[in-house]
Amino acid sequence: MASMIDGESYLGRVMVRPLSPSGDVTLYLWPLRCLNNKIGGPTFGVDVRGEEILRFDAHGTRGHWHKGGYDKLGPGASTQEFPEGVTGTAEQLSWSLAHISRSMPALLAEAGYPDESASLDEDMISAATKDVLIHLANEGDVYSQGVRQGLIEE
Repeated sequence: MASMIDGESYLGRVMVRPLSPSGDVTLYLWPLRCLNNKIGGPTFGVDVRGEEILRFDAHGTRGHWHKGGYDKLGPGASTQEFPEGVTGTAEQLSWSLAHISRSMPALLAEAGYPDESASLDEDMISAATKDVLIHLANEGDVYSQGVRQGLIEE
């Protein structure tokens, strides 16, 4: 799973789901990741044997995503903007989960993981993307908790 960054705060229980039968490819979710600049929202990503390849930061107007190998390229070189009009956290989550469902094999192959791309299980991807929304609902309103604790500014 992706490394937590010193100085950032994380609220809610972490979720991890396999995306391949071997368990080499996994999806993780932090229900609320609070950045040092007082913004935040749900963050989830895809790891291959513990190396983070994709990351989706559904942080509203400051939201973005990363491809090509987050750990390998670093945050700056891997950053992608959400499509035009995808500005709210809910829309960013929806777009991101649909993007993974449609494009995961291509995204992993593009990042240099063709064997792992071939090992993906569509049913596991479908279950994991559904579990993201279920887990977020079960965690409740962690965003308001982050605001109350001064970790996020609205």
